[in-house]
Amino acid sequence: MENKYKKRKKLRIPEYNYSNEGLYFITICTQNRKCILSKILKNSDSYILELLPYGKIIEKYIKSINNIYSEIKISNYIIMPNHIHFICYIKHNQLEHVNNPTKTRLPMLISTFKRLSNKEIGYNIWQRNYYEHIIRNDKEYIKILDYINNNPYNWNKDIYYIK
Repeated sequence: MENKYKKRKKLRIPEYNYSNEGLYFITICTQNRKCILSKILKNSDSYILELLPYGKIIEKYIKSINNIYSEIKISNYIIMPNHIHFICYIKHNQLEHVNNPTKTRLPMLISTFKRLSNKEIGYNIWQRNYYEHIIRNDKEYIKILDYINNNPYNWNKDIYYIK
């Protein structure tokens, strides 16, 4: 019998311990990349990002992460029309009650964020997976920070852009 379901692509680096302290760049897309979070408006030579009602809910939960988890901090984020980007700093913290470090912190954060925002919105707005990148040095951090800050200006060139 033929398996009609695609095998999920592994997002994790097998040898990397995701409970390590460090910086992570996260991207989460809306289901079917629907533009339901914000609008980007051109104002003469600048761009204004206007949050839609769902985007305001998402912003509330992004900001609440810093209060929910003492060992996780969101330092920078952008809520684009059909995806979000943020930089997540995971501080060193002993989680002795958790035996599997790959199932802690980052996946827990994403799961909680999606669950809480979906619950308030009333249905699942997120794609199943998310993109993560381990930020390894200052040069990468500056490049990613620049990418986040300039995302509205480059929206029509973005890989997630939909007219």
